[in-house]
Amino acid sequence: MSDADCLYLVDGSSYLYRAFHALPPFSNSRGQPTNAVFGVVNMLQKFLRDTRPTHIAVVFDAPGRTFRDDLFEAYKAHRPPMPDDLRSQVAPVLQAVEGLGLPLLRIEGVEADDVIGTLARRAEKAGMRVVISTGDKDMAQLVNERITLVNTMTGTALDTEGVRTKFEVDPDQIVDYLALIGDSSDNIPGVPKVGPKTAVKWLAKFRSVDAIVAHADEIEGKVGESLRENLAQLDLSRRLATIRCDVDLPMTPAELQLRAPDVSALTTLYRELEFRGLLRELGAEAPEPVATAAIEAPAAHASSEDPARAAILAAPRQYDTILDEATLAAWLERLAAATHFAFDTETTSLDYITAEIVGVSFATAPGLAAYIPLAHRYPGAPDQLDRATVLGRLKPLLEDAARAKVCQHGKFDTHILANAGIALAGARYDTMLESYVLNSVATRHDMDSLAQHYLGVETIKYEAVAGKGAKQISFDQVPIETAGPYAAEDADVTLRLHEVLHPQLQAEPKLLTLYETLEQPVAGVLARMERTGVLVDPSFLRSLGNEFGTRLIQLEREAHALAGSPFNLDSPKQLQQILFEKLAIPVIRRTPTGQPSTAEDVLEELAATQPLPKLILEYRGLAKLRGTYTEALAAQVHPKTGRIHTSYHQAVAATGRLSSSDPNLQNIPIRTPEGRRIRQAFIAPPDHLIMAADYSQIELRIMAHLSGDEGLLRAFAEGRDVHEATAAEMFAVDPTAVTGDQRRAAKAINFGLMYGMSAFG
Repeated sequence: MSDADCLYLVDGSSYLYRAFHALPPFSNSRGQPTNAVFGVVNMLQKFLRDTRPTHIAVVFDAPGRTFRDDLFEAYKAHRPPMPDDLRSQVAPVLQAVEGLGLPLLRIEGVEADDVIGTLARRAEKAGMRVVISTGDKDMAQLVNERITLVNTMTGTALDTEGVRTKFEVDPDQIVDYLALIGDSSDNIPGVPKVGPKTAVKWLAKFRSVDAIVAHADEIEGKVGESLRENLAQLDLSRRLATIRCDVDLPMTPAELQLRAPDVSALTTLYRELEFRGLLRELGAEAPEPVATAAIEAPAAHASSEDPARAAILAAPRQYDTILDEATLAAWLERLAAATHFAFDTETTSLDYITAEIVGVSFATAPGLAAYIPLAHRYPGAPDQLDRATVLGRLKPLLEDAARAKVCQHGKFDTHILANAGIALAGARYDTMLESYVLNSVATRHDMDSLAQHYLGVETIKYEAVAGKGAKQISFDQVPIETAGPYAAEDADVTLRLHEVLHPQLQAEPKLLTLYETLEQPVAGVLARMERTGVLVDPSFLRSLGNEFGTRLIQLEREAHALAGSPFNLDSPKQLQQILFEKLAIPVIRRTPTGQPSTAEDVLEELAATQPLPKLILEYRGLAKLRGTYTEALAAQVHPKTGRIHTSYHQAVAATGRLSSSDPNLQNIPIRTPEGRRIRQAFIAPPDHLIMAADYSQIELRIMAHLSGDEGLLRAFAEGRDVHEATAAEMFAVDPTAVTGDQRRAAKAINFGLMYGMSAFG
């Protein structure tokens, strides 16, 4: 089939929003926002280079109401209005599309999806193949043997089998699937309590919503009740989710032919927007360099016409999977010649103490990356290079402190390489930390989020190659043909992120200093702390757990005596019956379902006058200490080291503080006598001691200096405990009478005011 037999349909509205949110908010010298225009032009040019179409159309949503708004007034009602900075770019985007020679369609009263659906079905009837470029899952309902979806951000295509794999239903069931589960982004209600798993199960059994409705009385449980209560809503949801394929259009698919670019119109537009790189591509004279307007976000220092940045964003992908000695030798030469390179490890697990290397990936330039599989062990796996030999040849490069490396969360890779006997050195750049220092709250700092935010790239997700839930396999079981692109992309995206983020750090000397002298060195310290681990006394924990267990049995007996009969203290329903029916204690608050609440704050209020609620609170507190700490901590002692190995996170808290997980060692109890005893389980080895060191209320001292607050300054000048002083003022008591709980409440207020307490707080 020739190119003339294929119609390419581009979801322009999807491109518009992706470009706007992916690129920093840069503008021309007059302050006119330009990031969305620049992004859309580059995305369309790349699409044209990759596909070389003869028949194509770019479809945008038209302004105004659509038939779906008439069907359901709340349709998309929760979506915020289009940002002003984006609205001002719609007209130049449309000019650019037409200037590029692309047929443009905007039809009032319907959405872009409906126009695309109509064109796709008409082209299919005319014997054409159809490729739809979109990231919209709703379009999966259009897929068949002639119609395919492509996502240019991920480089993936979705055919009939792909739809089945992704959604576990056939393309002709997608509308019913969406009608059942609803769509929060479009405010399509769906059926409450019905999620993807339930929808898939029902459609596998009944094939369609109509059949599900016909058998609604047979479906049991709460979800069956919800279905029967929402049958009218289900019909509405299906109508909202259905893409119309009968829109009256001014052009036929055969008429949607790519034209030659209008160089004159593009030149005028690019000069106005100051896209110097794009002007050079046209062969037109670029305007004189001008100072760009002030940029609001700290992560946005690259100007819109920066050709280096454009090259990073648009670089084509060339990914190698290395299975032979010749390719390995060529890549080793490439790595040795590179001024810096990105690398990533694929492992058997996320346990950084015991995980083994399955493969390693590298990138030396944007788009140029490779994966070396070393230990894929599934049936039929091809021969791979010897792991010990390859790692031995990589060791000098990875241990060379003078050779700069780029990582994403390099602390984990440091552990993994250490497990293989490689002491990583020269890990000078970590994109997670670069992003965190630039703007701690712009986005999450995992690679997938950063790629979406800074590059406009939707990466291949781990679940897409290894599965999810109970069916997830370890990476050594992933077929190499699937693992290769995924792993190489990790290294490539990491390098691209660095090339975008680091120049922005360099433009802010204070931030660069913060990164180079604090965050990056601290990552190495944390890696050593994690690897060393924390020593606990398992026998003490077991003894304490037994003691707590004995006390719990005693509390249970006392509770049964107070209630006048046995009941399950862990059952809210049985507790409700005892407290509010049998003992006739007044109901203070009810749950959303109308049941009397037995929440902790309710029991605390009742405990002031009633003995049983007070006893229940003690039981709950002790049970939590036993389950969360005396049992869980002992179970987390690593069999290989005899210590507990937590993970410390640098790029989580907006305040710059560290956090700890698996287990959270920053949350060991201290408020109750029983909780404080758990801390005794943390011990030092022979001839060592545990020492605590802390700044003396350093943040409050800084706040006192910056604010000039007389009360704070006086408290520090007099050497008083500031939290205690605040508590004395809050609770109108003498400072010597402040309790520990009162001081903690005052501390929460002091820090809450500093770090942005909410209106509710």
